Order: sequence, then C-alpha cells, then structure tokens
Amino acid sequence: MLNITQRLPAINLAHPIDDYLVLPFDLRKKSRLRVTLKSGIEAALMLDRGTILRGGDLLKAEDGKVVQIVAAEQPVTDVKAETQQALMCAAYHLGNRHVPLQVGDGWLRLEQDHVLKEMLIGLGMTTIDQLAPFEPEAGAYGGGHKHHDAQDNFSRLPSARLRRHG
Repeated sequence: MLNITQRLPAINLAHPIDDYLVLPFDLRKKSRLRVTLKSGIEAALMLDRGTILRGGDLLKAEDGKVVQIVAAEQPVTDVKAETQQALMCAAYHLGNRHVPLQVGDGWLRLEQDHVLKEMLIGLGMTTIDQLAPFEPEAGAYGGGHKHHDAQDNFSRLPSARLRRHG
C-alpha cells in the first residue's frame, strides 16, 4: 500500500503528476483515510491533522510519487437571487447556521440539504440541484487551505493591520 504523507507547497504546481485522487469535500477534510487512486492503487492518507485538501493540491507519497487531488462531483445546490442584497441575505442566514459555502460571482453553492433548500426558497431564492465539485470558503482566519500567499492571509487579520499601520 502506498503511504501519502505530505502536501506539497503551491510552488510545486509544475511538478510531474504520477496519479490522481478524486474525493468529495467530506473526504477531503479527513487527514487519515484509506483511498484508491485513479490508477487503482490502494493508498493511505496520513496527513497533518486539520488538513483540508482542495482540488489541484499536490500530495507526495513516501516513495516520491506525486498525486493530484481532484474535487469530485457531488450533490450540491446552487443558489441565485434577483438582487445582490437578497443573495447577501441568503448568505447571512446560511452563515448563521455555519453551513460551508462556495461563493461565486452572483451565486452560492452548498451541499444538498432539503431543509436549507426550503428556507432559501422561502427567502425568494432560485435553487438548482446538480452534481458539481464543491470548494467551500476556508474561513476568515485561514482555516483550511487557499491558493494564495499565506502572508496575504495574515495581513487580512485586524490585529495584523493594527501592528503594520499603528
């Protein structure tokens, strides 16, 4: 069995890829997992606790093989609204329930949930159920992994702004 033990930094994106691992979001949140790569090879994920994998991330196995993460299509609901204010209202109500959300230009995406869908329809939203990759926001304080500079993430914190400008 192949042991996958580390995530490569984003600077290694040009690295040759040996295999692919297709996972839905729920499994990309697990740091210990037995998986089957696209090639059929059995592997064990043994990553740092708290690791959240994103589509495009590169992982390195103990034998040096590089595996790229692919966000699997999964049941999601896309949410649209007549106005930006209405969509922001929907985002507020979903955030108040700590629902993981993917935010796009004029739309929201969440994992399918009939109770939340009924709430959104009641708020006047248009909902579309489909199969699509799900890449929710990582969180305001850098929880999880985003594809941008870590210093940029740090500079967004209020305390960092005060130190730099104060």
